[in-house]
Amino acid sequence: MSEELELKLLKEIEELKRELSKLKAYEAPQIPTYNYSKMTFDNLNHLFNIRQKREKNIFDSWFNNTLFLNQKEEDFLKELIEKEEFYIDSYNEEDLKMNFLSPILNLINFKIYEKDIKIFYEAPLTYKTDKFILSGTTDFLISKGLRYCEKPYFFIQEFKKAKENSDPEPQLLAELISAVELNDFKIIKGAFIVGAVWNFVILEKIEIGKYQYFVSRLFNSTNLEDLKEIYKNLLFVKEEIIKMVESEK
Repeated sequence: MSEELELKLLKEIEELKRELSKLKAYEAPQIPTYNYSKMTFDNLNHLFNIRQKREKNIFDSWFNNTLFLNQKEEDFLKELIEKEEFYIDSYNEEDLKMNFLSPILNLINFKIYEKDIKIFYEAPLTYKTDKFILSGTTDFLISKGLRYCEKPYFFIQEFKKAKENSDPEPQLLAELISAVELNDFKIIKGAFIVGAVWNFVILEKIEIGKYQYFVSRLFNSTNLEDLKEIYKNLLFVKEEIIKMVESEK
């Protein structure tokens, strides 16, 4: 190869490198991804117009239901408290789930084969827009679909013993927003748990990117009357989901 040709090739290579650098400079910025497990209220307020509203009557149709517990269910809840109440606050996430929450959820029995309804633990959930991605695994949800989570209707977040490490409330809200958008819902329910304390939540979509939510009074699951109310509230959710699935058909 002649010296003149070699210089020409080197010049062309340098020109290509400069053009490539220009192209990289104009590449679209990477879409930020937010994980549910690390979601904070700062993140939520950055991504959405979301406000908490205080309206006591919003939970009336849910909590003032006409469901009744039979004697077997009452005895079960009483025995569960007697066995677990001194350990709940010290349980880690898995201990709390297996020893206290799962027995309650199994008694309610959200697995309804003929309706394609089932509980999912650690189910992946992703909501993508052109501006951000919400993604991660959910602690607990009730969904249509027996093998895969097809259409989530209700979420519980988180099985934690305290708020020191992370706050379950904004994590739950991010999951509810994702489900509202993926399912084209206007309203969705959920709950978050800190040790023995439960709070129920209703999230409502007002318009694109704008939401409001309501948080119930706390329910202490080591108190028998509160635990009975928690149980009834979850039973109501089960019946409501069944009606939603039937209406969709």
